[in-house]
Amino acid sequence: MADLTPVIETMENRWMRAWVQRDARALKALTARNFMLLMGSKKPVILDARSWLEAATGRYVCSSYRFGDIYVRDLGGIAIFASQLELQATMDEVEWSGRFWVTDLWKKGRVRRGWRLAQRVVSLPDDNPEVPAGIRALQLWHPRSRLKAEH
Repeated sequence: MADLTPVIETMENRWMRAWVQRDARALKALTARNFMLLMGSKKPVILDARSWLEAATGRYVCSSYRFGDIYVRDLGGIAIFASQLELQATMDEVEWSGRFWVTDLWKKGRVRRGWRLAQRVVSLPDDNPEVPAGIRALQLWHPRSRLKAEH
């Protein structure tokens, strides 16, 4: 099976550039009809496709973005994309820039076979430097975690 990472990374960049350019046609072509954006905040909030497309081409303006480390998982017709996202944006002319964590679900169409973004989950990254090391220590395949488990 071919690595899907470059394909999904390209789709992500197309989707984000369409948002920066406020290109409603391109965004609509890349976004599934049943798209949902879930903001993982203390009180989660959801936007459907229609609300997202309206906001992204009007009130919610992205001027630039940059992905960090990228993770892609191919699930056969569905791909999961996850990355840190540095965003320069405003909503109703109020600053909404910052660092976020995005997890996107891309689905391959049955008829046209093109990829469409079906879901985006946005949350704030955890800045605690002990979290990655703690999780890494739980990895059964990692040599250091096996040593800890044996003791």
